[in-house]
Amino acid sequence: MNKQTNTWNRKIIVLIAMVFSTPFLVLCQNKAMLAREVPNILMITSEDNSAYFLGCYGNEMANTPNLDKLASEGFLFTHAFASCPVCAPARNTILTGVYAASNGNEHMRSKYAKSEVVKTYPEYFREAGYYCTNNVKTDYNYSGDWNAIWNDCSRQATYKNRAPGQPFFAVYSNFTTHESQIHNQIPTEDLKHDPAKIEIAPYHPDLPEIRHDWAQYYDLHQKMDAEVGAIIKELEESGEAENTIVIYYGDHGGVLARSKRFVYETGTRVPFIIRIPEEFSYLFPTGAPGDKVDRIVSFVDLVPTFLSVAGIQIPGHMQGDAFLGEQKTVDPQYTFMTRQRMDERYDMVRAVRDNRFRYIRNYMPFRITMQHLDYLFKAPSAQAWEDAFKAGETNEVQSRFFLEKPLEELYDTENDPWEIHNLANDPQYSTVLERMRKAETDWMREVRDVGVIPETEYADFAGEGAIYDYMRSDACPFEQLFDAAQAATSYTTDIDVFVQNMQSENAAIRYWGVVGLLIHRDEAISVLDAIKNAANDESGAVATIAAETLFRIGQKEEAYAAYNRIVTDTATFKMADRNFALNSVDAVDARSLELQKNILKLYKQRKSILTGKERYNAYDALMAQTLLTKWGVLK
Repeated sequence: MNKQTNTWNRKIIVLIAMVFSTPFLVLCQNKAMLAREVPNILMITSEDNSAYFLGCYGNEMANTPNLDKLASEGFLFTHAFASCPVCAPARNTILTGVYAASNGNEHMRSKYAKSEVVKTYPEYFREAGYYCTNNVKTDYNYSGDWNAIWNDCSRQATYKNRAPGQPFFAVYSNFTTHESQIHNQIPTEDLKHDPAKIEIAPYHPDLPEIRHDWAQYYDLHQKMDAEVGAIIKELEESGEAENTIVIYYGDHGGVLARSKRFVYETGTRVPFIIRIPEEFSYLFPTGAPGDKVDRIVSFVDLVPTFLSVAGIQIPGHMQGDAFLGEQKTVDPQYTFMTRQRMDERYDMVRAVRDNRFRYIRNYMPFRITMQHLDYLFKAPSAQAWEDAFKAGETNEVQSRFFLEKPLEELYDTENDPWEIHNLANDPQYSTVLERMRKAETDWMREVRDVGVIPETEYADFAGEGAIYDYMRSDACPFEQLFDAAQAATSYTTDIDVFVQNMQSENAAIRYWGVVGLLIHRDEAISVLDAIKNAANDESGAVATIAAETLFRIGQKEEAYAAYNRIVTDTATFKMADRNFALNSVDAVDARSLELQKNILKLYKQRKSILTGKERYNAYDALMAQTLLTKWGVLK
């Protein structure tokens, strides 16, 4: 089929699809698609790798010729960031153009409902006449039929099965650099990269296990690069390269400990390359192929950009900025990252990045950064780091991540690329700190950040509906929730405000009240009776934080009573409540004979489902296993 006929067929297919699949208003909005040939889009995602590990980003140790070539033929984005530092919530954002923290789909391996207001990008493209395929990963972190949004979602999915001349949007996922690939060790003598020559991060102790995993991770990138090259070669051999925009990116940062799951550069700064054929040069983000693009881009910007490229009107509910096409916006000043529960471990962190600085706010500073998460610590390097810390063999920087966090962190990424010098308390950077802090709070308000509600309370607030919808309903006292969260995590101690919040009818507001007392626990003894009452709360999150506060101020008998109640009262408390409580038990090492007995009973009742994907429904059992192993009850 010649190019002229191919172009005409595309336009006819798009026109037919628009007439029969979309309202007249959408037809009018998509006139741009009829005025010219629309591009195909081929998107390649590699898992768990940061920009640092590619040669085109300046790493001379990396061996990534195919991606380096793609960058020379396209545009390399120097400031591209994942919205979440782990796959499922990051993919939720990529799929919808709405932050996972706004969708209510931020907690890892959760299946909360997605709002009907929030559609997925394959749906928009299929309505516009595109053939949409996914090969093969879904993992979108919401409840629904993921396969139904694609024309084909399988290991055999390919753009080659579309109708003649039909434009396509094809997604390929590469698993080679996934975290699990360093769980299985390659013998040192078989590594292509010499562990002795690797430059490791200064926050990692110089241990054989750590050097080995760094070297193996470089090897995996070399293999991934070859596999990506094969996909691009297939496209070129198909004759469609001149009609196809190629997008490559990593789905979040790397897997070496303190990268994936953490909102630092290593966990969120990703490689991002776009190659645009000459025919679509009007889409070039800058002068010519081979250029670097310094504009800040985030995963939340992808769907608006896809739609803009295809001439599809961007819906008003989307939260990102198009960086290509007719609907391209001015360059944003900031981008935002979030972290909530990762598998069995709870934390809440929000981060803001501009072109130079990264600001981090820790909403659970009473949790250490490197909590012992089962899957993360399957990596020999992660376990070796923890062992070295426990043995007193790590320096101040290397030890920091096993200690409680500060409320705020601020890093100059230009002069401190590994982010080890916290400037939050440096008076020279007070103006930057205040500016970034304001950007974070303004953003939380703008997107209605669901993080102001603890996960244990989701069902009580939203029922079986989408919490995205609840957050925008009249039933949601968002400003009160937001103010309570900000008050709890500020440097100012206002005990009266905390106690007042603890008396609210709203469980999430009560939660932030007791969080304030836990953070400012040096003054909490003055309201001991209020904390004891909170330890008997029907909310698992409220009762847990109250118990932890009691334990930390020396009221251990009352704390144990609260922990035992949450672990054993299965009528009142659910899996999420028990898991939240066991996280707290581990944090303070609250061990009594009665509590150990109850946790062992829980483990025996639920350990049978700690296999395969069922383990995602048994985080309380996984935490019980961790505690019992730590205490020497299990081997």
